[in-house]
Amino acid sequence: MSHIVRIQTEVRDPVAVSAACERLKLPQPSQGVFKLFSAQAAGLGIELPGWRYPVVCDTANGHVHFDNYGGRWGEQARLDAFLQAYAVQKASLEARRRGHTVLEQPLEDGSIKLTVQIGGAA
Repeated sequence: MSHIVRIQTEVRDPVAVSAACERLKLPQPSQGVFKLFSAQAAGLGIELPGWRYPVVCDTANGHVHFDNYGGRWGEQARLDAFLQAYAVQKASLEARRRGHTVLEQPLEDGSIKLTVQIGGAA
C-alpha cells in the first residue's frame, strides 16, 4: 500500500537539526541569542553558506527566524535545502525509533522520496 505525504516543516527537534547540518556539511548549530539585521532571535543558530545572518530555529515553537533581505543577504535555496534536510532527517529518525526501515531516493526535481517499510522488513 502506498501513501504520499506532504510535510509542512516546523523545526522542533534539535537532534534532527544537528543531523541536517551534518548532512549538508554545515557547522553544527549552537544555542544562543543571535542578531538579525534589526532584531534578535533565540534558539539554535545555523550558519548557511553566503548568508549574512544566521538562521535561528526556535525549537520550543517550531518557528524559523531569518533575515536574508529578499535574497540579497542569502540565497533562499540554501534555507530550502536546510528545511528539506531537516524534514528528511526528522521523518527518518521517527520511523527508525518505531522500528521501521527507511529508504531514501533523490528525485530529478530535487525532492527526496522516503519509503518507510513498516516493521523493518525491506
